[in-house]
Amino acid sequence: MTFYTGSRMIQTVCRKTAVVLEMIKFQHSVFALPFAFVGMIVAANGMPRLWTFFWIVAACVFARSAAMAFNRWTDVAFDAENPRTRDRALVTGALDTSFALGFAWICVGGFVLSAAMLNPLCLWLSPVALVILLGYSYTKRFTRYAHFVLGLALAIAPIGAWIAVRGDFRDWPAPVALGVGVLMWTAGFDIIYACQDVDVDRRSGLWSIPQSLGLTRALWMARVAHGLALMGFLAFWRLGALGMASLIGALGVGGLLVAQHWMVRGGDLSRVNVAFFHINSMVGFVYLCGILIDLFVWSAEV
Repeated sequence: MTFYTGSRMIQTVCRKTAVVLEMIKFQHSVFALPFAFVGMIVAANGMPRLWTFFWIVAACVFARSAAMAFNRWTDVAFDAENPRTRDRALVTGALDTSFALGFAWICVGGFVLSAAMLNPLCLWLSPVALVILLGYSYTKRFTRYAHFVLGLALAIAPIGAWIAVRGDFRDWPAPVALGVGVLMWTAGFDIIYACQDVDVDRRSGLWSIPQSLGLTRALWMARVAHGLALMGFLAFWRLGALGMASLIGALGVGGLLVAQHWMVRGGDLSRVNVAFFHINSMVGFVYLCGILIDLFVWSAEV
């Protein structure tokens, strides 16, 4: 009887954990985390101390989890009106809204703790990061440019990782260039993704570039944003004095961005999910691989 009860408890915990991970879309961590590693590795000119590496990863996980849980909490009424999001845990009742908010604040605490474990500057800047991360959830209520605020939220990852390693911001042009690349890349793919919700946004009174400007102009703005993203990645390659593998990685990212826009050419949104997740999940890894080859393979052969 005791074994049976314990087994049921384990199953319940596992199911609850799976629902929470789905709520925060844990699998989408592949978007920002590779760029955090890029900022960390280039700032350290190799691998930093294990302590620093651990707390950078912890800060990224806590920050993203807090932002996603808070977003789900703030948007539950809008999600209930959108056919694409009606199966989310807070809408269906699989998770309680008070649980989601409590989970978000626990993650906020974990993020601040992680920042404190890194260095004083990270701790002092953590409230600024949280304002951006949590404030994004409200931006779609009053501005069409919420996509760029989301981009800024993801850009915090590589810039923060750089500061975590260096402890200062004296060599700011390189991490800022990387941050601009991440910001524009994120804004571009979020504009594409938002094209699915034009009608729902109009009914709900929410703002977005596709809702405001129409699909054709929105897709052109996404292309411009991704062009600027590539320029940011190339600027980081130059400012970071990186090698040929990093350049190839940046150009590979450019190829992935072109492929993404090819998939939605002419306003065809049937493959948006493939363009959004599958292609964008490779962007950071391609760029990171170039950096790793430069710093750990080719430099070791010289």
